[in-house]
Amino acid sequence: MQNKTIKTWSWIHKWSSIVCTVFMLLLCLTGLPLIFHHEIGHLLGTEVEAPEMPADSPRVSLDQVIQVAHAQHPDRVVQFVSQDEHDDAIWFVTLTPTPDPTDDFRSVAVDARTGEILAQPRFDQGFMWVMFKLHVDLFAGLAGKLFLGFMGLLLLVAIVSGVVLYSPFMRKLEFGTVRRERQPRLKWLDLHNLLGIVTLVWLFVVGATGMINTWADLLIKYWQHDQLSVLLAPYQGQPTVPVTERASVQRTLDVALQQAPDTTLSFIAFPGTAFSSPHHHTVFLRGNEPFTSRLLQPVLVDARTAEVTASPKLPWYLIALLVSQPLHFGDYGGVPMQLLWALLDIASIIVLGSGLYLWLRKGKTAQHNLPDAGANVEAAT
Repeated sequence: MQNKTIKTWSWIHKWSSIVCTVFMLLLCLTGLPLIFHHEIGHLLGTEVEAPEMPADSPRVSLDQVIQVAHAQHPDRVVQFVSQDEHDDAIWFVTLTPTPDPTDDFRSVAVDARTGEILAQPRFDQGFMWVMFKLHVDLFAGLAGKLFLGFMGLLLLVAIVSGVVLYSPFMRKLEFGTVRRERQPRLKWLDLHNLLGIVTLVWLFVVGATGMINTWADLLIKYWQHDQLSVLLAPYQGQPTVPVTERASVQRTLDVALQQAPDTTLSFIAFPGTAFSSPHHHTVFLRGNEPFTSRLLQPVLVDARTAEVTASPKLPWYLIALLVSQPLHFGDYGGVPMQLLWALLDIASIIVLGSGLYLWLRKGKTAQHNLPDAGANVEAAT
């Protein structure tokens, strides 16, 4: 009965690992530079920096910032306005051909103190953009995200089944044993199992948060349908507010900040865009503490009157999404956590690569030389 159970877990571990290993290797390889995206951006000269000025320098109106940015691309519409996470002296204005979601966007960085253009960075090209797209959706949009989410689910299955098989495999060996004097395949099996059990918790956390992140588009659409639709009922049947009839965006920001004290701006979604309604500027605010800075508080401000109409609390599933995003890339603890994430990522690459090697090199002779339980733990965890 025990042998039958082990064979069942072995089958589950083998095929869940085989199916997901190549894609997990791709995600680990592309995720490594993404952990240090800010640092790499500084090295490549793609990070926007504002000139040094006194901290109490006056700020120009946000409306002026938007006007300056829009003048660079008058044939486009403003979708989002956001502040740099590390330097509130920089405004980023995102412009697209239409309010609909698209990868065809232009960004204009404007100095918040002078109203002058600092740069027009292209976030849709270059090495880091390719790494990001491969990591997020394989250049396949929502279908690519959901596919990678399924691969993440298989990874979790492989991890759980690998843990079940690890105990019988190590029954006759001390923890950490790597039999270097034996054939290469056996040494790689020992190393695979050792690194797999050491990186177990991290790989499970990163796999689970990555899987949650692939559901982001669907979760946001569900939230809009489930909760925002109720708040927008009074506006039903009304057309999108024309640009010429919209209230001051600076005033919109001011009333939103008054609605939620002790917060700072994350970004503003303009009417008709994916994160707003046709009738509102939706202001997304974040807290000032390490944890609350990862959470967003939406404030819906009427686009015509600049009056707050709602400030709904985020449901638990969006909170889980927002918490999982920085945890996935190790953004909570600064450089020390980034270095730890990088080391664990490299260890996971070795685990996945060794599992793939063990499966490709599997042969009858090698099977006879392996312990029974060891043969059940050959694929990547």
